[in-house]
Amino acid sequence: MEVLGVDIGGSGIKGAIVNTQEGDFASERLRIETPQPSTLEAVAAVVAEIAGQFKWKSAIGCTVPAVVKRGVTMTAANIDDAWVGADARQLLQSATGSPVIVLNDADAAGIAEMKFGAGRGRDGLVAILTLGTGIGSSLFIDGRLVPNTELGHLIIRGKDAEERATDRARQLKGYSWKQWGKRVSEYLEYLESLITPDLFIIGGGVSRRHKKFFPYLCCKTEVVPAQLRNRAGIVGAAVAAVDLI
Repeated sequence: MEVLGVDIGGSGIKGAIVNTQEGDFASERLRIETPQPSTLEAVAAVVAEIAGQFKWKSAIGCTVPAVVKRGVTMTAANIDDAWVGADARQLLQSATGSPVIVLNDADAAGIAEMKFGAGRGRDGLVAILTLGTGIGSSLFIDGRLVPNTELGHLIIRGKDAEERATDRARQLKGYSWKQWGKRVSEYLEYLESLITPDLFIIGGGVSRRHKKFFPYLCCKTEVVPAQLRNRAGIVGAAVAAVDLI
């Protein structure tokens, strides 16, 4: 089954038709710059443009960088504050003329990783963490999503974990891979003490270079790199929308 997945980010809005049986794109990926300011109407217009480019009239899965409850965005990260409390699902359905499911971007990436990537076939408690500009998190128990976790905002040494364990922090502060790896390890060990996971999956662009910092991770939990990387959000959104068809 093919479904359109759209990933709304602070800098770009990306979409592709996804083969939800294989977990891969069935079309070229289309990217349009996120409008500035990223108001509700402006972003919805871009999502409608992407759907129009694909001549898409069926279900759409759409990620947003926000906590989402029953289609309402409760927070807003790197998008306009007007998204807080907005009925994003209704807005996007009206703009596209299609049924839409809206979900947190990290949750969407986690869905894809669990179905087609490093989490495939893994049961127990799995934590998927993307280390990029911030720390995105998704949590799964025996393959079922626990939505809207914000595990990147744990406080470590008096600071938000995102100030120490993101790839952005590594670059801004000039950490060596060893220095940064130890900070990531401290974060994972703290998280490990709170939830006792069976597996950590590390995503984000930096996961391509996991061999540079994985040797400095000292947590007891197994740690593996993500596999879908920049495809994950779009693929996961599309998979989540299958039930709308």
